[in-house]
Amino acid sequence: MSTIARKTLAATAAALIAGAGAYVLVPPAATASSHREAPAIASDPAVDNTDLYAFTSPDRPGFVTFILNVMPFEAPDGGPNFFPFATDATYNVNVDNDGDAKADVIFRWTFSTDDRRGNRTFLYNDGPVTALDDENLLVRQSYKLEASFGGAPFEPAVPSAPVAPSRVGTASMPDYQKLRDAATITLDGGWRIFAGQADDPFFLDLRVFDLLYGGDLSETGNDSLAGFNVNTIALEVPYKDVALGHDATRNPVVGVWTTTERPQVRITGENRGVTGETVQVSRLGNPLVNEVVVPAGLKDTFNASTPDRDADNPALVARVNEPEVPKLIEQIYNIPAPATPRADLAEIYLTGLTTKAGGPIKADLNSQLANADTDPNRFRPSEQLRLNLATPVTANPSRLGVLGGDLQGFPNGRRLTDDVVDISLQALAGAAQTGKLVDALGTGDRVDGNDQGFSGTFPYLALPNTARPGPAGNGAAAPAADQQGTGMVPQLAAQTGPLNQMMLTTLAAGLAGAAGAALVVFGLLWRRRQVAAATATPAPDAPRVSFAPGRVMGTARVTDDPTLRPPSDPFTTKD
Repeated sequence: MSTIARKTLAATAAALIAGAGAYVLVPPAATASSHREAPAIASDPAVDNTDLYAFTSPDRPGFVTFILNVMPFEAPDGGPNFFPFATDATYNVNVDNDGDAKADVIFRWTFSTDDRRGNRTFLYNDGPVTALDDENLLVRQSYKLEASFGGAPFEPAVPSAPVAPSRVGTASMPDYQKLRDAATITLDGGWRIFAGQADDPFFLDLRVFDLLYGGDLSETGNDSLAGFNVNTIALEVPYKDVALGHDATRNPVVGVWTTTERPQVRITGENRGVTGETVQVSRLGNPLVNEVVVPAGLKDTFNASTPDRDADNPALVARVNEPEVPKLIEQIYNIPAPATPRADLAEIYLTGLTTKAGGPIKADLNSQLANADTDPNRFRPSEQLRLNLATPVTANPSRLGVLGGDLQGFPNGRRLTDDVVDISLQALAGAAQTGKLVDALGTGDRVDGNDQGFSGTFPYLALPNTARPGPAGNGAAAPAADQQGTGMVPQLAAQTGPLNQMMLTTLAAGLAGAAGAALVVFGLLWRRRQVAAATATPAPDAPRVSFAPGRVMGTARVTDDPTLRPPSDPFTTKD
């Protein structure tokens, strides 16, 4: 059996991406935003991967959680259509457990919409919504979840499950937690699944693009994503469902990335339709790679590429070995850029952390080469978010992850509370080489935690916002102590820094008359629904789903037991 000490790792073989078929749309250039990182995807937010999280479930030993977020900058008041998942796209979580940069496990979601408005109304709902099947909810979505293991055909895990709707407001949805609970489903085999809207868990000050926070770190402390929501897909599965050989003890490291796909040709207008094959339009592994590592001319190519081609593109080798950000930091803040080539960054982004690069981390932490059954001759450097499932849950997590002495944090996976902006700036400035934080950047962007506290149970995310921060009485953010919630496990306790309110943009009032008329119409419709809503028979707490046994997945159905763990493998494999 090969060990990591006997395996060869070309840590400086640093390439982010190979050329692949570019997305056929040519939209306007992206604005300065972490979530709209490439020109093409900036015009297609429904399939724009904003963030990927992968972490061992803190409240459920032996399970791993993946969270895929799309559609950046969802304003809580973004009606009347709000924010549906795309129905002509596929959303994927890909897992590489043997290090060959190809997906060994793929989870795939497709969505459908039931729009009951027709020519009758423009409203998303025409009265209070108290259940997912409430007649007042006029726009409903559902999804199909499929899985493929080891290159086998996709098999259904759930043929149809409900999506939690966009949170219109407290008048329309007086108990949104109930709607989320109904959309959170547990399957036989231990899987837990959720799709719907949530508070955007990413926290940062986007003024990093103004010459790195104004050139003197004066432009910091404002959480640019406070009050915004995202569309979330969350999945929790047992380790053995993603580990190489179904054995997480021998093979604890997995690499993860997300992709979204669109039809190659899309037809819009009265007779909408699609034709041709699908193409990949978005890709995301480690945070901030396509934003601050990949240059503008290669960003669309990165989104259209696959990890197995990453090691073959000489045009991008220098973007890891000769990164741009340290040079900018040196020019603006007179902090010397570390010597190149950057073997430490190659490990963070392309191979996983090992002892090979000679850095301060004296552990073979999260390279697939640490798996006992990985063939080192098939290993390929590639951009993935790598996670060691065997790393113990940290009792007192550091927001700086590995750089803060917390080996369970980023870049060993990514937890919701990991401050990936400060971690990345420190790493780029040389902290990953020396093992010491760069004092001049010690305060980072002064946004040290999310504006909303996270839950201690799946899907862990905060509920969607109903207002953005502003003056008191107009969506003002609650005090940090009130936002943390109670009963949170230590692993996900938010480490919130100073909250700084966002400046609201003043809008022209040209449509005030039409808005007033809309409110009158809504008021009449709401009043008409009040009696029906008050006397309606409560819907079941959660839908029940069943389907026939599959060759890969076996039998799965909704169960009422949220702690169910399978006594044996929930799926069978071909001989």
